[in-house]
Amino acid sequence: MPRWDPEAKERLRAAALELFAEHGYENATVTQITERAGLTRRTFSRYFTDKRDVLFAGSEQLPAAMADAVRRADPVLPPFPALLAAMIDVGELLADMAPHAAQRRAVIASSPELQERERTKLAAVTEAVVEALQERGATESSAKLLAQVGIAVFQTAFERWSDQPKDTDFAARVREAAAELTANLAT
Repeated sequence: MPRWDPEAKERLRAAALELFAEHGYENATVTQITERAGLTRRTFSRYFTDKRDVLFAGSEQLPAAMADAVRRADPVLPPFPALLAAMIDVGELLADMAPHAAQRRAVIASSPELQERERTKLAAVTEAVVEALQERGATESSAKLLAQVGIAVFQTAFERWSDQPKDTDFAARVREAAAELTANLAT
């Protein structure tokens, strides 16, 4: 067997999600995950720090990616349309999450510990977006409001997209959620 398996990370992620679904997040162990994947604990440690990291690996890149996308948005766009453009831009990072996104959401919803970690992740994204919007000229108060609303649009779009990723792309889900918000604000 080769020393490096290019499929190892995906095998570990799939095994973990299966075990989390079968036994619950709290009851699944790293040993069970590695056994199910047919890999070693050392291989697990190469990709993930712990079993939570299976669900959140890569999420530390999202705040900077979102803020950078806001900064790169067309300079003539007002703050909220710039944020929507940034969400669509960042959506490309989510493509490899599609196969497991709905399962991941279900596991997170089943655990208060994971829900807290998800909220912490989203708070970091919100904070980064606030800073980027201020750099574009928004006041601190407006930037906070727009970032919070924007993250709610992002979450809604992500949930809808991850439920049916083959039906439409993430960008369409962002536009759909933003249009729904706009329609509800107009009534």
